[in-house]
Parts: sequence; C-alpha cells; structure tokens
Amino acid sequence: MGLNVDLGTPVNTALFIFILYSVQRIIFPPTPNLKSVPTEFKSGYSWMPQYHPPTVVFQSFTPKSLEPFNGRDSERILLAINGIVFDVTAGRSFYGPGGMYGNFAGRDASRGMAKQSFDVEMLTDVDKPLDRLDDLKPDEIENMKGWIDHFSNKYIICGKLVENDAI
Repeated sequence: MGLNVDLGTPVNTALFIFILYSVQRIIFPPTPNLKSVPTEFKSGYSWMPQYHPPTVVFQSFTPKSLEPFNGRDSERILLAINGIVFDVTAGRSFYGPGGMYGNFAGRDASRGMAKQSFDVEMLTDVDKPLDRLDDLKPDEIENMKGWIDHFSNKYIICGKLVENDAI
C-alpha cells in the first residue's frame, strides 16, 4: 500500500505541477520590491502614516485652566463631564465655535449633558466651585453616564477636572 503516482496522463501531470507550484508559493511567498516607503494602505501592512498624532499628557485641569481650550483661544478643544476631561478637537464641527455643543467647549458640561440642555444656564461659572450635581434625578445621572461612555469610546481622555484651588 504505497503511494502510486501515475503521471502518464496529461491531466495528472498538470495537477501535479499545479500542486507543486501552489506549495512553493505558500512556503516561499514573493517579496515586494519597494522603491519607497508607501504612505497609505494599498496592498499590505508595511506602510507608514503621513503624520503622527500629537502626544497627549494626562493632567489635572481647573475650570479656569480648562476655559482657554474652547476652540477660539487655541486649536485644542476640551470639555469635562463629571470630572473627566475629553479632547474633542476631532469633533470641531460639533464642539468648536458655532457648533451645536460649542458652549460646552472649555467648560464643565456635566449638567448640560445630564439634562440634555445646551443653555448657557447649565454651565457653572469658572470662578465658582465645581457643580456637585447633587440635585440630578436618577435618569439624568444615567443620561450623563451614557454621554461619558460615548465620549470615552470616541475621544481621548486627557485629564481630570479639579477645584480651582487644587492646583
């Protein structure tokens, strides 16, 4: 009961050559001859990005130190929800000047996000202590947690919000 290969017919010979060729391509795959390093994905994973995103250092912000990051005074746009500071610069059309959530930029947006209100009255003055959110209803707290989950999945967490006299 040995292996009996009959290459006498043209079909068997063609199949045998095809199998040998396929095995050779699997064991010894062709190497691309690149003349330069590609900058975009086309046919492989050996590409370099055109630029590296800026490095973000986690830091503590006060309401006063967060305020300049409103998209008007700087390129970066930050906002805080329940003490977590998010870099929302990628969503400039929403959080930048003139955007739907533009009044939250550079501010603590916790109460506004919890109550689904974009009114300026929802924002705590930067000179006052942080809003403790003690009067929020359970459904408003859940709503705020939903926004935190959304922002955590979409934007970079770059710091925490602390009282003005903490730094």
